[in-house]
Amino acid sequence: MADTDAHPITVAIERRIDPTRTAEATSWMQAGTDLATAFPGFLGSGWVRAGEDSDLWYMLYRFRDITTLEEWESSPQRQWWLDSGRPFAREERSERRTGIEGWFDAPHGSILEAATVTDAGTQPIQQPVPPAPPRWKQAVTIWVGFFPTNLLASWLLGFIPGFAEVPLVLRVLATTLMLTPVMTYAVLPWVTRMLQPWLQRPRRSRKAQS
Repeated sequence: MADTDAHPITVAIERRIDPTRTAEATSWMQAGTDLATAFPGFLGSGWVRAGEDSDLWYMLYRFRDITTLEEWESSPQRQWWLDSGRPFAREERSERRTGIEGWFDAPHGSILEAATVTDAGTQPIQQPVPPAPPRWKQAVTIWVGFFPTNLLASWLLGFIPGFAEVPLVLRVLATTLMLTPVMTYAVLPWVTRMLQPWLQRPRRSRKAQS
């Protein structure tokens, strides 16, 4: 537990959204992000839809450690936000991951709390799923997203008069401030989704290769 406490925690949540209230749900998701940003230890968040016509929405958020995460999750602000979304949003699954692997998980993780309706009512269940991909695949995925994004940004910024004369530190500061949310909210989720079959491909054992 001590080792987990010292690392950032990424939480992935799967929800089903009433398709007739998409605009309301979009504002609701953003409101949850805005609330979380005010809490100590907040490191970022994002959300994506499984598809244009899908009612499955996935949300990710990350905190510095388990203590700051639980302060957010037990806060009255979050409870109010969850209550406000109950008419159109139903949580299906949630999971926690430590480290950068949290951004590369499949929609379901190794330990899940899933809502299922049985004769006994709604109960948590455990489901095994593929582990996070190896670090080298994560590094390749980040590069695949970052290189073209940075290249395009550098090309576009070159058209701004006088930008090349701006001190290097300020240019890098402006570029990273612009690209970080683009990578977090758009590029990285899209790239990991496109590369999911490769990222989740089972490793070949040495015995099988020999």
